Amino acid sequence: MIRAHSQRLLQPYSGQVQIAESDQARALSMDGDLWEFQFIYANARGGQGSNSRQRGRFTRAAHIRHCDLARVIENPTTEEGEVDPRILELARFLLGVRLPFAAADRYEYWLLDPKDDSPLALIFSCVDASEMASFPKLTDWTALPAAVMPIETSEVERSRSYGPVNYRLERCVAERAGAKPRATWFTRRYNEGEAFPPFLVREDWESEEQQDLCQRYLHRQAPRLLMLHGVSLEDRRRMELAAKANALDVARFYPLYPEIADTDVMDKIRIEARLRMAAGETAYAMGRRDGVLYQ
Repeated sequence: MIRAHSQRLLQPYSGQVQIAESDQARALSMDGDLWEFQFIYANARGGQGSNSRQRGRFTRAAHIRHCDLARVIENPTTEEGEVDPRILELARFLLGVRLPFAAADRYEYWLLDPKDDSPLALIFSCVDASEMASFPKLTDWTALPAAVMPIETSEVERSRSYGPVNYRLERCVAERAGAKPRATWFTRRYNEGEAFPPFLVREDWESEEQQDLCQRYLHRQAPRLLMLHGVSLEDRRRMELAAKANALDVARFYPLYPEIADTDVMDKIRIEARLRMAAGETAYAMGRRDGVLYQ
């Protein structure tokens, strides 16, 4: 049987990875187009009385674009030989599914705000409660690197040799967490009584500079943040507007958006992206392996 779900790729947050997994292999995708197939070559199960499957070790086997899945199934022979049946099983499954898969990582490890112990920034998430103990007890929140997601700086910032926005926001989060930062696990239920930052880091900052850094970071990350599940339409709408500045990234990740708040805005962004791609432009991350770092 093949199981399918999605979960946030952390840390740093770089998207919502789609996962289709059998007992012997799995396929992962960051955009629903390029799928990375991996074999499970060492798999253990929990001890007596445990119904949780411990994660096996994985080795990368192949990369196949969605448009090529049918061809691989029809002609499962390559220059290297026959395509492995484990890949074919997953390829057949992927041809008939609808993306995005449901989000399953409801166990969340948050850095805390020392003022009231409320969630400040998300560090990890996982699907099974049994996995929580395997994560390191980190208290450092990490921003998506500037090499993967560059954020434009002003002339003043460049003249003063300020570092990238990404790392400056990291420092803001670390300073807010205090000299003795703490983090803890929460179980999300996605109901109105919960108060978690919708875009994985708090947006209320005391100084204008901190507020500006946070918003610039989130706005640049908007095409990836729109992959998140459980976001209100109001929050989704403001992030869709922010994503207009990065139309090519929106075009890449659009198949994995679970909801659209404003179809007119999104249609205009996608039209712009098609025109720019027709002119030969590509998204910054394309051609780089910003990858499937999921383990």
